[in-house]
Amino acid sequence: MAEANEPQSLVTDVLIIGGGNAGLCAAICARDQGARVLVLESSPREYRGGNSRYTRNMRCMHDAPTAVLTDSYTEAEYIADLQRVTKGRMNEQLARMAVRDSATLPAWLTSIGARFQPSLRGTLQLGRTNAFFLGGGKALINSEYAAAERKGVQVFYDAEVIDLEIEDDRFRSARARIGNREVTVRAKAVVLASGGFESNLEWLKEAWGKRADNFIVRGTSYNQGKILKLMLAKGAQQVGDATQCHAVAIDARSPKFDGGIVTRLDCVPLGIVVNRFGARFYDEGEDFWPKRYAIWGRLVANQPDQIAYAIIDSKSVGRFMPSVFPALKANTLHDLAAQLDLPGAQVAATVRQFNAAVRGGTFNHTVLDDCCTSGLTPPKSHWALPIDTPPFLGYPLRPGITFTYLGLQVDDVARVRMSGGNPSLNIFAAGEIMAGNILGEGYVAGVGMMIGTAFGRIAGKGAAIQCSKQI
Repeated sequence: MAEANEPQSLVTDVLIIGGGNAGLCAAICARDQGARVLVLESSPREYRGGNSRYTRNMRCMHDAPTAVLTDSYTEAEYIADLQRVTKGRMNEQLARMAVRDSATLPAWLTSIGARFQPSLRGTLQLGRTNAFFLGGGKALINSEYAAAERKGVQVFYDAEVIDLEIEDDRFRSARARIGNREVTVRAKAVVLASGGFESNLEWLKEAWGKRADNFIVRGTSYNQGKILKLMLAKGAQQVGDATQCHAVAIDARSPKFDGGIVTRLDCVPLGIVVNRFGARFYDEGEDFWPKRYAIWGRLVANQPDQIAYAIIDSKSVGRFMPSVFPALKANTLHDLAAQLDLPGAQVAATVRQFNAAVRGGTFNHTVLDDCCTSGLTPPKSHWALPIDTPPFLGYPLRPGITFTYLGLQVDDVARVRMSGGNPSLNIFAAGEIMAGNILGEGYVAGVGMMIGTAFGRIAGKGAAIQCSKQI
């Protein structure tokens, strides 16, 4: 694939802006339709793939067991899960279209070289809903790039798009800085797959105010939202709002960018979470982690100083995915509070109040059990056990932003809606830049990769078909 000696201008049939999973799926499908395809990826080659390189699975419907999924996960259940986490803030037509397409995605990805493994069991509850990539997201991305190379897709790295030429709602060309040269790329159709704006800290501050100073970006530092901003300025229709995002509670000791999935803490349902004053503020046992974990980033973001602390005892050790940073440990709650810089008396009082409210049941962290609290505000609905067995363990939490939901409206063939609501004939979008059509708020594990793969295929095919009409 070409990376050097770029000419002053380039001409292709389909231009893909963004080299993550959505962009590569679009590129492969467009090429399979016979179109010449060129991909502009803003990162260096070693950081290619955007947020997709940090993923590990994709949520897929299926009516019967498969080689990598157990039981069944029907369209109705999938849509119900999306309705619940988004509180109805989604385009149901587009959601149903993508969900139905998800049944075919593992086989298609396998056909281009990706590999899957059986889903994990235990606390993740994903055995029947999510197909896991063997080797994780980076292996998936490498297999997609290898497939694109075999098919003759041209890729340029370190390629930052700095302007788009759009006339009468039609794409004409893109101006890009490739290496140290400025290049014009002309194409018959374009697929925008450049991600959200979560790495643009100034834009985050415009939406969140000073709270954004304490946010951590879990994924790539290259998702600056430049294409999104350009498109909105040129009349594209917006979907979603700037404060909605996939945000989870991650270890506060994580790096500002590129920490990836390992920074997430899965112990929240097994203990309690307190703010910097030592007070609980939400039901830690509301639902299974894959359906509720993405609310915790926003919950922590709304706490003083955007900081919280998960506290468990030794009974919970081994019941959740290991953390990348070791827990802080102590034999007394006062000593643990001191390590976490929390008021010891208040933490001890919060734990005493919680323990007194716990009502006996049969503890089972793999189901929605009957271990709950009574008379406590906020309650804990499941997996409530007294925190009474030292050593006590604590983790500091910060909001970890994965991707933002403010994006571009699309129609059912992934065309971007422009001024007046009419779709552009040759501007398509896939992945995080349009995920807000389905994710108005909330999240359920693996749906982002499903949206990117499904709409990447739709956009790539649609762009190639549009090219054939111009012959």
